[in-house]
Amino acid sequence: MNNKIAGLEKWARLLRYDALNMIVHAKSGHPGGCLSAADMVACLYFSEMKIDPNNPVWPDRDRFILSKGHAAPVLYAALARKGYFPLDTLKTLRKSGSILQGHPEMGAPGVDMTSGCLGEGLSAACGMALAARFDGKDYRTYVMMGCGEMNEGQVWESAMTAAHFALDNILVILDYNRLQFDGHVETVLNPGSMKARWQAFGWSTLEINGHDMKAICAGLSEARGIKGRPTVIIADTVKGKGVSFMENDYLWHSLMNEARLQEYTDNFKKELMHGAPG
Repeated sequence: MNNKIAGLEKWARLLRYDALNMIVHAKSGHPGGCLSAADMVACLYFSEMKIDPNNPVWPDRDRFILSKGHAAPVLYAALARKGYFPLDTLKTLRKSGSILQGHPEMGAPGVDMTSGCLGEGLSAACGMALAARFDGKDYRTYVMMGCGEMNEGQVWESAMTAAHFALDNILVILDYNRLQFDGHVETVLNPGSMKARWQAFGWSTLEINGHDMKAICAGLSEARGIKGRPTVIIADTVKGKGVSFMENDYLWHSLMNEARLQEYTDNFKKELMHGAPG
């Protein structure tokens, strides 16, 4: 287990580097939310999900929806490192004609749902989960959502739908860094207790440290065993995690300071020179 955790932590560091490097090349992007999600994305793609990069549309695969679509670079990094497309493709982020646009789009290998209009990911997941039930499939649908997204009414309509149909093959992972585009969530639109809110909609709720790889793996394992209702993992995270000048600063939701990003990306690369995880 310790070797597994250490390997996943290395993958997470590599995904952080890739995401920053992509954003530097594109001179555009959303670094803060990529970094808060990196540990969970690493665990999903390199341990948890049943997927096959050689067959991206395998009918029995687990589905993943990045509902907080602005964090696309960390998803693209995971897909490339997993082997869905060549690593060099990452340098085409946001370029005309690229399969890797600012938000995920179906057509890029491994992208199960076009996203970016916040609030829609869970609705799509309900459709996928019901399809699995009707088709007699045992795949699971994972949805990663963000703090600001909790302001969207459609989230709670689909949360109610998932509970009504007892869609226990859906798992929401809430990247709860408590920051959104224009400030702290409590200031912009205070949600109160996030755990109590989801429980009121009939969901099983787990709370974890979203940067503790052992806790992430344990939470995902526990969620798989919950039957009869959907589950949400509320992950306590830090926006900009791993980059000192970004951490807990909402301005880095989409701020571009190219010189600082380039310097930090170069330093990240030096730290990773010992080799990619196996």
